[in-house]
Amino acid sequence: MNEHVIDVTEQNAQRVLLDESSRRLVLVDFWADWCAPCKALMPILEKLANEYAGKFLLAKVNADQQQMIAGQFGVRSLPTVILMKDGQPVDAFQGVQPEQAIRELLDTHLPKPWDAMLAAAQTHLAAGAFNEALPLLRQAYEASTQRTDIALALAHTWLQLQRTDEAEAILKAVPIQDRDAHYEQLMAQLELRRQAGKAPEIEVLEQRLKNDPDNHALACQLAVQLSEHGHHKDALENLLAVLRADLNFQDGGAKKIFLDVLAALGKGDPMAVQFQRKFFTLLH
Repeated sequence: MNEHVIDVTEQNAQRVLLDESSRRLVLVDFWADWCAPCKALMPILEKLANEYAGKFLLAKVNADQQQMIAGQFGVRSLPTVILMKDGQPVDAFQGVQPEQAIRELLDTHLPKPWDAMLAAAQTHLAAGAFNEALPLLRQAYEASTQRTDIALALAHTWLQLQRTDEAEAILKAVPIQDRDAHYEQLMAQLELRRQAGKAPEIEVLEQRLKNDPDNHALACQLAVQLSEHGHHKDALENLLAVLRADLNFQDGGAKKIFLDVLAALGKGDPMAVQFQRKFFTLLH
């Protein structure tokens, strides 16, 4: 026995089968000494328990010695394996099964990596830390092949960061059958943000730059305002235009603003990656 495998008795059944199953998946193996198939199955289960290193607990029940427990679970033949989660049976099989089949069964019920990412992101979201939640949600979104609940959390985060284009792209990819009330709420928020437009000071600077398109200092000033109001793409486009005209404008000041905006987007941000490539093209 080790921390991943335990023998079940009447004394520890409550803790192992009910309490522990609220923390992780419990695989309950009903077996007996006289049962040859049980002895063939048990090494496979023990191997998996050790390999999965605590992701599930293998709880072994000697059906002859623990007849009351076997009776409570309605065990009629051996071996019988029952999967427990949150104190309830969620799946089962009887007889010897191939190792691969058991792996597939386990993977159906074990938490996925993106579930942990989503949980961590939700903690950040609850604290209003949207920049910290964003990379976790992006990873979870891709790893889960765009699971809808993760997509909606990601779209919400993009909206909070004033990234309406990214939010719209995520929402458009949500399957029609998954477009529930939460989806409609996010679409409404997206439309409101689009209608809100840009801050008055930005509109003033944009008009001035339109009248004086070669004023690089004004373009940099506008880029700073755009970035501060969440219009990062427009900010980067303005700065890139300045850098194309004069890579060392303001003794490298424009370059520094450009890199600061990229840094604010965060490592791995798709927009940051896109503009980093454009910037490197200028350098080389």
